[in-house]
Amino acid sequence: MSDTTVPVLVVGGGIGGLAGALSIARHGRRVHVLERAEEFGEIGAGLQFGPNASRALAALGVFDDIRPLAVAPRRAVMRDAVDGKVLTTLDFGAAFERRYGYPYLVLHRGDLLDALLAACRAHELVTLETRRTVVDAEVRPDGATVVCSDGAVYRAEALIAADGLHSTLRGKVVRDTAVCSGYAAYRGTVPMDRAAGSVEPDEVALWVGPGMHIIQYPVRGGELCNQVAVFRSEKFHSGHTEPGQWGTPDELDDAFAGACEPVRAAVSRIGRDRHWPMYDRVPTGTWINGRLLLTGDAAHPMLQYLGQGACQALEDAVELGYRLARHGADVDTAYREFEAVRLPRTARCQTSARPWGELWHTSDPLTVGLRNRVLAAREPDDYTELDWLYAAAVPGTAAPGLTASAGAVVP
Repeated sequence: MSDTTVPVLVVGGGIGGLAGALSIARHGRRVHVLERAEEFGEIGAGLQFGPNASRALAALGVFDDIRPLAVAPRRAVMRDAVDGKVLTTLDFGAAFERRYGYPYLVLHRGDLLDALLAACRAHELVTLETRRTVVDAEVRPDGATVVCSDGAVYRAEALIAADGLHSTLRGKVVRDTAVCSGYAAYRGTVPMDRAAGSVEPDEVALWVGPGMHIIQYPVRGGELCNQVAVFRSEKFHSGHTEPGQWGTPDELDDAFAGACEPVRAAVSRIGRDRHWPMYDRVPTGTWINGRLLLTGDAAHPMLQYLGQGACQALEDAVELGYRLARHGADVDTAYREFEAVRLPRTARCQTSARPWGELWHTSDPLTVGLRNRVLAAREPDDYTELDWLYAAAVPGTAAPGLTASAGAVVP
């Protein structure tokens, strides 16, 4: 079997892995990507992109490629899923874009992956391989050796794990277990005209209720509506935790049975052939072991309530490319600096997402009353609670500012 030596090896060819490879290559370093699937592709449909992610795409040189395929919604609307009343709105218009420098976008996951893949294929310093399943790695202070299921061996000066929530390589850094929230998601797209009555073509619609929510927004230039219905599985929480025992279509229907008619209609349009259990992990103290570095969901998987999973992976990519370029052959310092600026931010996202989801799903009357009163009091252009997530950072600090790397990109 083959034995290949490369300077930088990225394991995982999803959004985070391709973005990381592109960032590293744009800073002048050769990089090799291994993907276990037969071809590069994304499962799922929609993505919400805060301005921090738009800023990262610009730093990666693909913002102009993705912008025509995305939708910049006029606003986000949160409604009560039971009585249909508006709880609060968030204006994404001119004031929002002036404040953060980039728009809020919604887009198809496949469109983003295709743009990143095209950019990687066009770059002479990126090598892409599919059908390479990593089964083991030996990590050393001066490099790493990776073994694939077919016996292929790769030796690298720097190893980047971008292999997702259930990362094979994470166990080389930290011994922990992905945490299942006991919530399941059904997702898919429908033609935008079929979603009329529950979402406008220029908005993100979020309906929240006891133990459930559904979010809807346009993708593919407004032709399609992405829908994600999430609910608390009573079967899971009563001890039926094996695959196939919980998160079933009948539970989906039961969870939304008490919702208002527009929500029930939206749920009825979602395909029932597959569901996604909702996982995250507790933030860890390090992502580094020797020359192995965890990134993206391999490092900091988070629940979806802030819409930041892919966004944070893109921030990782930009920051990593900059740190490796800044320190040249000193990979260890680059890794340490990357971790120092990225870990606190992603840990905040992980730990903030959990209670935000609980607030959406609460059934406690007192909490519901307080939540709704606070939300009703805010103005649509009050962005103060979003600055920590969306605003540009000061030079020299972590993404989302990306100001430290803005002048260092090598075409």
